[in-house]
Formats: sequence, C-alpha cells, structure tokens
Amino acid sequence: MDERTGGTPEACPRVPRWRRNEDARVHGQGDGGSLDPSPVPRLDAAGLGTELGARATLVQFSSAFCAPCRATRRVLGEVARMVPGVAHVEIDAEARLELVRALGVLKTPTVLVLDAGGRVVRRAVGQPRKADVIAALGEAV
Repeated sequence: MDERTGGTPEACPRVPRWRRNEDARVHGQGDGGSLDPSPVPRLDAAGLGTELGARATLVQFSSAFCAPCRATRRVLGEVARMVPGVAHVEIDAEARLELVRALGVLKTPTVLVLDAGGRVVRRAVGQPRKADVIAALGEAV
C-alpha cells in the first residue's frame, strides 16, 4: 500500500493520465496522449524505408516477442487490402530506435495513421479494433 497515493496508483496526481490508458483507443494527435507540443511530425519514404500509400499509410511499431503485435499485423493487413491506396508498414522498434525516440513510441504495438503527405493524423497504442482503424483512415483520406 502506497501512503502517498492513498493505496492506489490511480489516485496519484503525478502519474500522467496517458500512462493509465491501456484500452488501445485511437487518439487524434494532441488528444491528451501527446508527449510533445511540437508540430505534427511528417514521415517520408526515406524515413520509413519504404514507399507511402497513395492515400494513407498504416505504420506499426512492433517487437519480436509481442503477441498483440501479431494480431495488430493481421488487422492492419486486412484493412490495407480492403481500402485502395492504403499501405501497411511494420517497423521493428528495436532496430529503429532513433525513429522510435523521435516519435515518442513507448509501447508496442503502436500504430500511426499517416495521410498521403506523411503527416501523422492518428495514433493508437495497443491492439486496435478493425472498426477503429477504418474510422481513423477516414480522417487521413
């Protein structure tokens, strides 16, 4: 029991709210989960190591022993095949630490939805639902 918090970690005002969000909801850039108030980042083909989708790109940060990453890969792959002009790019977070740090990726899987210009328009941490991914794509295309 923690005397500072009255026994529960949720009662601690110093624990940021974004750390307690474990439900994999999809948030817009700047929806309380943003760690950096700087402008919305843009990614290009050189930064990702592959071409962007013509209409949107689903960027997934994964790690080798992440079970939810495999399920996320299936969901994003299905959506990319279903929606014309949408690409799915999976990035090994351990191999691309500079990109992980630059984008503030703290957990895997983390999914970024990019518009055609490479601007991050949505972000999700955890395994997203297919319906949420499709809804987030609506903002990007």
